[in-house]
Amino acid sequence: MQYLQSSALTLSLTNQRTMPMLLQPLCPCGSAAHYTDCCEPYLTGKAPAPTAEALMRPLAGISKSARYTAYSKGNVDYLIATLHPKSRQKDDRPALLQSIHNTRWIGLTVIKTQKGQAQDKRGIVEFVALYQPVPMKDLQNIGAVNQLHERSRFVQERGQWFYVDGDILLPLKFI
Repeated sequence: MQYLQSSALTLSLTNQRTMPMLLQPLCPCGSAAHYTDCCEPYLTGKAPAPTAEALMRPLAGISKSARYTAYSKGNVDYLIATLHPKSRQKDDRPALLQSIHNTRWIGLTVIKTQKGQAQDKRGIVEFVALYQPVPMKDLQNIGAVNQLHERSRFVQERGQWFYVDGDILLPLKFI
């Protein structure tokens, strides 16, 4: 019998099948699922996002927020691959790397969706993502929580959903 000890917790590793699941990190999208069972298949290319909403929103195990998770995990390749080819710019990669390096993503809330299901060719997802700026030189002095409120447009081509563009909206007031 093996034991892991920490100051507040002692875990028995006698059940080798359930313990690996307990140690897996939860997905950053907020679905409360393990990353490997949630957004990872999308980010690694093992499965395409089935809907426009799946690129943004956790929905009780049905769809995940793969683009949000890609931002959280720094997966620039996925962000570029799911950006519509007509929306891509030469400086996307360095701009995304800088943004990811300077941002700590905190949470995602989908406000509203229009179309964007498997049978649709277009979809709109309105969301709020909470984040904190991370200063380049002073990692101890992370900034205040901000929000990105956006209405994003998606298109489906040849069975794959792409982010096209979005309108930045005024911040929402939370009570």
